[in-house]
Amino acid sequence: MEEKAPNAILFSLLFVFLSVSSDSSQFQIQTLVLNSLPNAPSLSWPESITINSDPVSATTLSLHLHHIDALSSNKTPEQLFHLRLQRDAARVKTFTSMASVLNKTQPGGYGSGSGFSSSVISGLSQGSGEYFTRLGVGTPARNVYMVLDTGSDVVWLQCAPCRQCYSQTDPVFDPTKSKSFAGIPCRSPLCNRLDSPGCNTKNVCQYQVSYGDGSFTVGDFSTETLTFGRTGVARVALGCGHDNEGLFIGAAGLLGLGRGSLSFPSQTGNRFNQKFSYCLVDRSASSKLSSVDFGETAVPRTARFTPLLKNPKIDTFYYVELLGFSVGGAPVRGISASLFRLDRTGNGGVIIDSGTSVTRLTRTAYVALRNAFRVGAAHLKRAPEFSLFDTCYNLTGLAEVKVPTVVLHFRGADVSLPASNYLIPVDTSGSFCFAFAGTMGGLSIIGNIQQQGFRVVYDLAGSRVGFAPRGCA
Repeated sequence: MEEKAPNAILFSLLFVFLSVSSDSSQFQIQTLVLNSLPNAPSLSWPESITINSDPVSATTLSLHLHHIDALSSNKTPEQLFHLRLQRDAARVKTFTSMASVLNKTQPGGYGSGSGFSSSVISGLSQGSGEYFTRLGVGTPARNVYMVLDTGSDVVWLQCAPCRQCYSQTDPVFDPTKSKSFAGIPCRSPLCNRLDSPGCNTKNVCQYQVSYGDGSFTVGDFSTETLTFGRTGVARVALGCGHDNEGLFIGAAGLLGLGRGSLSFPSQTGNRFNQKFSYCLVDRSASSKLSSVDFGETAVPRTARFTPLLKNPKIDTFYYVELLGFSVGGAPVRGISASLFRLDRTGNGGVIIDSGTSVTRLTRTAYVALRNAFRVGAAHLKRAPEFSLFDTCYNLTGLAEVKVPTVVLHFRGADVSLPASNYLIPVDTSGSFCFAFAGTMGGLSIIGNIQQQGFRVVYDLAGSRVGFAPRGCA
């Protein structure tokens, strides 16, 4: 009897060891190479960035993109990151407040009305898009910087004469010097597609785009030729803003890439087959430029697709069906598809957004995901919370670390994130944080940090969004 007890104990310990070994062998990890916060990128632009034999009838288009940090070259990496989080918070606040303004009339001012997009479209205000390109406006073409934004529809830019214009990098566009500029008549089909169209004394359609922070742009709704490299796109409906007030940045205007009928992809759908894609580069690890493509070449063969959903209240955003997450190869308990469901009244849901940086999840889903990651990363030295991030680590002096894998499960598409897409530097001294955050609202947003390195494909004709890994080559 006395000899059996030690044997029983040894057997029990061996059983526990084998069980732990078995579990750990199934736990999936990957290597994170540690890079510090990047400096502001240099702002350079090729003279021509498209290669088309026939610029007038070309059915594909490729553009380089720069991050908005390139317009703030005098700031430190920490300052740039702080500003990025500020912009992010403003944008998310605007998006998550939408439920309270649905179907409500906006107070005061020209062009106000029962429109949804007119009050919440994101643009160049503090909650602005994060990436911009250079394109020509008018005939002859005048080159300007324009922010690209999947959370906006209306294309617009500042125009002379200015009643009020903010400071921009290039001279303000003067429509009187363009042979191709034309005002859109009041009560025309194009004018009526605006949420809150107006009309001036010259029978020219008037537009207004407002922002959550009180910024706005007002002016003539017009058609004009836009030139991308050597490719011209004629008769693009856009706002020519003569009164642009608020906290804007140095770009001339906005190229809306939303799902609504006035966005650039929708307007050019016949020419570019209602397809576009972008690939956003992780600037801390690569010197490549980000890019956006239009047309059939925008769709790589390696893309995995998930269906687009329709919100009955707004057609701007790209809603997708998120089913859950896996961490370390195991489904995260406590996260179900019901937490991300878009209901019949237009509340809840998940959108893919190029202008939000940090992915926001409903609070219950975020806590479950965060806790699962903390368990898998328990071997890492913890650091204090930073800004909106509550799960941070002190990785000072290390060149690389092992972290649990993170996978997003969409309907029909599993997206396995590179480690640098969810554990990111927040300073230049070795602090890294888990790059997700919770929100008390019902709307979840897949941000651009999680999209880095993927070619994200928007196939409006097929009503689907796709993800192709290693898509920035």
